[in-house]
Amino acid sequence: MNTPDAASRIATPRISPAIASAVAALGPGPLREEALRTHIFPLFSRILKRPGIYLANHSLGRPLDQMSSDVQAALDAWYRDMDNAWGPWLDELHSFRNNIACLLGVSRADAVVPKTSAGQGLRAVLNALPSPAPRILTTRGEFDSIDFILKTYHHRRRADVTWIEPHTTPDQPPRFRTDDLIAALAREHFDLLVVSPVFYATGQVLDDLPRVISAAHAKNTLVLLDCYHAAGVIPLALESLNADFAIGGSYKYTRGGPGACWLMIHPRHLTPERDDNNHEPPFRTLDTGWFAKRDTFKFERPEKPLLAHGGDAWMEATPAILPLYQAKSGLELTLALGVERLRAYSLEQLTFLEATLRQHNIPTRRGGASPEHSGAYLLISHRDTTAFCDRLKARSVIADARLGNARFAPDILTTRDELTAAAAVIAESFASGATA
Repeated sequence: MNTPDAASRIATPRISPAIASAVAALGPGPLREEALRTHIFPLFSRILKRPGIYLANHSLGRPLDQMSSDVQAALDAWYRDMDNAWGPWLDELHSFRNNIACLLGVSRADAVVPKTSAGQGLRAVLNALPSPAPRILTTRGEFDSIDFILKTYHHRRRADVTWIEPHTTPDQPPRFRTDDLIAALAREHFDLLVVSPVFYATGQVLDDLPRVISAAHAKNTLVLLDCYHAAGVIPLALESLNADFAIGGSYKYTRGGPGACWLMIHPRHLTPERDDNNHEPPFRTLDTGWFAKRDTFKFERPEKPLLAHGGDAWMEATPAILPLYQAKSGLELTLALGVERLRAYSLEQLTFLEATLRQHNIPTRRGGASPEHSGAYLLISHRDTTAFCDRLKARSVIADARLGNARFAPDILTTRDELTAAAAVIAESFASGATA
């Protein structure tokens, strides 16, 4: 596949003028509600017409107005140009890879491979490991899809999976401990560690992730990070962190909807971007297709498959194009605002919501022992979280329920007035369920 020169692929984020202008108008420094109302809220005029208070931003992120016109541009190219639409479509593919690389702190855009789900990225890695039944270490806190894939491989004897249980105490919620992972790595050899920097069910940020990765590498264990609840929430520098692989997607915090996912392969595992010696890549996955061929559009068919250089060797068949346009504006806004500023603002909002709920005597908790060790949402335990969230929805407060907890995540579009109003509704709905 023809790809841009390396210099263009490791450039700064590619941001559309409208988003760049709106973010520039905020000025430097911490995000403030009044400035967001003035300069950023207009980018979301369609979704802000929707009634209710949306506190499920950790689930399906709210899209910008621009998303609709971006997708329409992809369709217009198809209607107008037919086969020639592949010109702008491939440009958008390269922009997506470049911007995800910027989000993840990776120096090579080709280290990012578009996927339609994070699970697809996991399977690509599992099917690249040399052992026919690799030994996998993971936790009971991984997302359902990742957990389900690993259990399927385990029960089909295509992998031997060991699960780390959460640590429990009488006065603390279950949490996963770095020391438990490191102890398991020390006891026996694993081919791959699969773990989340931020656990989806509880929002816990895994403590001391660099130490976990170092312990794994000391035992020749590769590391795959599920960053779905970390990318766009906490600053990531995956290349310097030395993670071998990472998976994630745009559904949640970068506002891209379903289908715009990715697999990251650390650049050290890739052949050089321009490799005139035709070196074989260190890993070859069975999950492949014609976009992974060395010369995609020459349609040559040698008996020995000749893979493209670098991360292009991890491409599969014809990529899904529309999800890339779906994800474009949300990803651009995240990069333009900066994850550091978004993180600080999120922690402020969560602290405000927590304090307001406390005034209503509603017990809340975060995933970690401190705000800095928690993700982007609060948890409220309830004996029937599904019914609790249904009562909230009936009163136009949108949250969701996972594993015995209701989850509440404000975002940059959530105002203090909305959080105050939501807290009152949460308190009434909580009490109603408690006495039912």
